[in-house]
Amino acid sequence: MLIFIATPIGNLEDISGRALETLKASDLILCEDTRHSQILLQRYSIQKPLLSFHQFNEKEREARILADLREGKTISVLSDAGTPLISDPGLPLVQACIREGIPFTAIPGPCSPILALSLSGFETDRFQFVGFLPREKGPLKETLHTLLFYRGTSIAFESPERLLSTLSAIEALAPERELAVARELTKKFEECRRGTATELLAHFRECAPRGEIVLLIRAGSPPETEIDLVEMVELLKELHGLSTKEAIRAAAKLKGVPKSEVYRIVHCI
Repeated sequence: MLIFIATPIGNLEDISGRALETLKASDLILCEDTRHSQILLQRYSIQKPLLSFHQFNEKEREARILADLREGKTISVLSDAGTPLISDPGLPLVQACIREGIPFTAIPGPCSPILALSLSGFETDRFQFVGFLPREKGPLKETLHTLLFYRGTSIAFESPERLLSTLSAIEALAPERELAVARELTKKFEECRRGTATELLAHFRECAPRGEIVLLIRAGSPPETEIDLVEMVELLKELHGLSTKEAIRAAAKLKGVPKSEVYRIVHCI
């Protein structure tokens, strides 16, 4: 049996009793970083064989892991913090288990995107998680366009080093949109700061952000009526300064239609 186990994102007391019992009964524990996971395991006096399992070696480890699972071994999987598979390694292994009919399960627990959503005060009836935002300016701008049109709360990971540039990009696109920056969750200096991009920039320029960061974008006011593709392309160009090509690509994503279809309609082909 393969078991994905959610682990604390800061406070080591947040691990569940079921998770601890499962780790103690495991034949092998896969860890994104064995040194990091060892801190948690030592805290609860768990001594089991560990094997590194991360984005750079998960494919080469797959054959060995599957062989052990076929023999009936119990293997647990830990990410550095939070719920495995959420912007962490493991998906190819899950897919391999599905193909081969090997049983697997997951033990729930800490998850920073959900905790940040709870702390934000933003709407929780509709939300999306998009993982880490793009590093490059062009893809970042395009992604932000899509998030700003989403009719719910958008949740993303961001690094302290890139937070200011991301906030600046949002300020240029939607200066009035309410945001939240949640960081150091469950730790001593936990913070969830809300405000516009301008307000958050002013704060974090004075107080450099530290720790792992979750960025939330509150839903904007949706248009009263559904707009067609041509109107959407023009609106994206007008509001966000996109080229026609960029606006067509963004509109296709927002509408969930092929880019070629938007191109055909816009250019009357």
